[in-house]
Amino acid sequence: MSRQHLPIHDALPELTRALRSGRRAVLQAPPGAGKTTVVPLEMLRAGLCAGRIVMLEPRRLAARAAAERMADTLGEPVGQTVGYAVRGEAKVSDATRIEVVTEGILTRRIQRDPELRGIGAVIFDEFHERSLNADLGLALCLEIAGALRNDLLLLAMSATLDAGPVADLMRAPVITSEGRAYLVDIRHLPRPLPKTARWDQALADLVVEATQNTTGGVLVFLPGEGEIRRVERLLQGRLPADCAIRPLFGAMDFARQRAAIAPVAMGRKIVLATAIAETSLTIEDIRVVVDGGRARRARFDPGSGMSRLVTEPVTRAEATQRAGRAGRVAEGACYRLWSKGEDGALPAFPPPEIEAADLAGLALDLALWGAAPGEMPFVTQPNPASFTEAQGLLHMLGALDDKGLITAHGRDLAGLPLHPRLAHMLARAGAEAATLAALMADRDPLPRDAPVDLALRLEALRDPRAYAERHPYPANRGAVERIRTEARRLRAQAKPARKGGMSDAEMAALAYPDRIGLRRKGDAPRYVLSGGKGAILPESDPLAGARLIVATDLDGNPREARIRQAIDISEPELRRLFADQIRWQNICIWDKRQAQVSARRQERLGALVLDDRIWKDAPPEAVARAMLDGVRELGLGWRDPARRFAARVALMRQADDSFPDLGEAVLMTRLEDWLLPFLGGVRTAQDWKRFDMLDALRATLDWEQMQRLDREVPGRFTTPLGREIAIDYSGEHPEIALRLQEMFGQVTQPTVAGQPLRVTLLSPAGRPVQTTMDLPGFWQSSYADVRKDMRGRYPRHPWPEDPTQADPTLRAKRRQ
Repeated sequence: MSRQHLPIHDALPELTRALRSGRRAVLQAPPGAGKTTVVPLEMLRAGLCAGRIVMLEPRRLAARAAAERMADTLGEPVGQTVGYAVRGEAKVSDATRIEVVTEGILTRRIQRDPELRGIGAVIFDEFHERSLNADLGLALCLEIAGALRNDLLLLAMSATLDAGPVADLMRAPVITSEGRAYLVDIRHLPRPLPKTARWDQALADLVVEATQNTTGGVLVFLPGEGEIRRVERLLQGRLPADCAIRPLFGAMDFARQRAAIAPVAMGRKIVLATAIAETSLTIEDIRVVVDGGRARRARFDPGSGMSRLVTEPVTRAEATQRAGRAGRVAEGACYRLWSKGEDGALPAFPPPEIEAADLAGLALDLALWGAAPGEMPFVTQPNPASFTEAQGLLHMLGALDDKGLITAHGRDLAGLPLHPRLAHMLARAGAEAATLAALMADRDPLPRDAPVDLALRLEALRDPRAYAERHPYPANRGAVERIRTEARRLRAQAKPARKGGMSDAEMAALAYPDRIGLRRKGDAPRYVLSGGKGAILPESDPLAGARLIVATDLDGNPREARIRQAIDISEPELRRLFADQIRWQNICIWDKRQAQVSARRQERLGALVLDDRIWKDAPPEAVARAMLDGVRELGLGWRDPARRFAARVALMRQADDSFPDLGEAVLMTRLEDWLLPFLGGVRTAQDWKRFDMLDALRATLDWEQMQRLDREVPGRFTTPLGREIAIDYSGEHPEIALRLQEMFGQVTQPTVAGQPLRVTLLSPAGRPVQTTMDLPGFWQSSYADVRKDMRGRYPRHPWPEDPTQADPTLRAKRRQ
């Protein structure tokens, strides 16, 4: 073995002792320390375990590169002492003692063989990335080590890991390798980038500056393939002739990826890379890093059930990791597209994928393992809302039963290297779905301006030559070949094609039963999806006129998602595929637009209404319950009698809280209790406007309460003429209003509920003349002035000098 001294070598004795004594450790080593290629070989040399050493890498390129570098150190070809296994490819043999694998492969092996027979150690490299598969793999391994394999060695390695929580979970010591292999000079912008500046142009300018002021290869970090292509165009003609631009991203074929990391024979190499180049790769001739300061992450929205990629600022941990690429093989420089002052605003670490990603695969793996999230030793527990959403999807696909336990179909899905949606499609439709599954699992092979129709992509895959002749949207050849290769692999794993076959649209609907779209009424191509969400197509898209579609790719907007890929489906296809789920439902709801109760009989698939008819004999109770929603929208219709009654009860409630609270806020929360029985015949906003709530409010009191209310807080006052008039209790004092002449002969102040009644005396024309709470005092004082004024205005009405001796009347004097 080569013994070139690297910083990691200084930490090996302590690491070896920790693993030999405690079987577990967490290793922190900065970029360039050599941990990925040195530690597994040193563990093998030290004889720490009898079985195979399996090391997990987050990406296929990193797994291959690490295996090749270790094999080269041993002077052997890959596949002997050191091998690798990635999706669709493996180079291992009976002699293999170190196997580098991508993270999902370990999970599937554990599910097949929980004892991990033949494996003596598992190394989680670059654990700081906190991928979903790495978190799950560590949790499963901790379970196995605790219950089945106390001899299993577990090692988590990282350059920038917040080691405390992981070490606590593993009950393991933290071993630290100090120092970087070579010094890296960090260079920030002198001031923040102006908000009006174009990011891609500013980054291209920084690349030019870095190239002019340094020597050696340049590694540029960008968030995605689109940004790589734009910056590549912006650099054309601005770099010296000896500079070769090499894109590097995950969707590239392996040969081009290897070309990007291989040294160039002459001149300089400018590698434009995504986060694929952050970890576990030594790009031999890199001396300079240019960091654009952005990272792309998948975010899952449990409300919409969709994931979307978001571009965010890098974290300090990611920035440190990226800068370390410049110090792998010599002293270097790192140019950052942000100022030093902006460093402090960067978050410390990226969010764990388990908090933000689609958890359908995790939910399926845990169901297969037979454990709930809280029962597993996760560094971070999964997002509860996202996990519940994931279980709902699995139940929809038939992978979980009503108790949340895995079904036989679910076990079949867990054995396929696909998202559960696509695995379900492949399992149900058979081998003929392989091309569609490979397509939907990969990136779009057509340019962004291509129509959304999925059928175009399938044509480009099935007959590339005919497609090129018929369509103006060039397919990415590398993507097409990659998808076709994956389709062949999936076809070999799938069952034979289903007898009678399925259309592409039917297969797509199998994968996305919640994203079958029905066009809404109107000119714009807006769709309601079977899962209840909304989606929209560009009006110019050829598919915009389709009545029914299956949306296979959406941008994740929770309000109204933009459809990026879809395929049209006919109603007969839909009915054939989901015959057992299409049902007639009686719907009685409040229609806000029509301001009335709508009673319909609807044939539905989820949220889709395939047929809609009037429900002529809707039960009155159903109509009344729907009308309650109308009341919630329209508000309570207070008429004077109802308002006066509520005021009386409120006054009574001050002395006895056994009387109900008839305040509007309380009444609105208890509509079903007091209003529902009285809504017969009310089904429109106009009906509600005419409705008097008095009887419904009176029913809230029992017989004894009503008797007491009428006795102590009466609703009416009997005038000296024997006429009953309503008492208004809504003000500070109970009040009545009546003609002045009707109170002639009343020598005492009327009272109610133990307090004086406020009396508003009216003129013969009904206008207020005097308001008093001391009627005898009024007769003795102010009445004379009122009489003097009123006699002239209303000479035909009586105005006696002593009203206390006069008879009450509402009549005018007879004409003489």
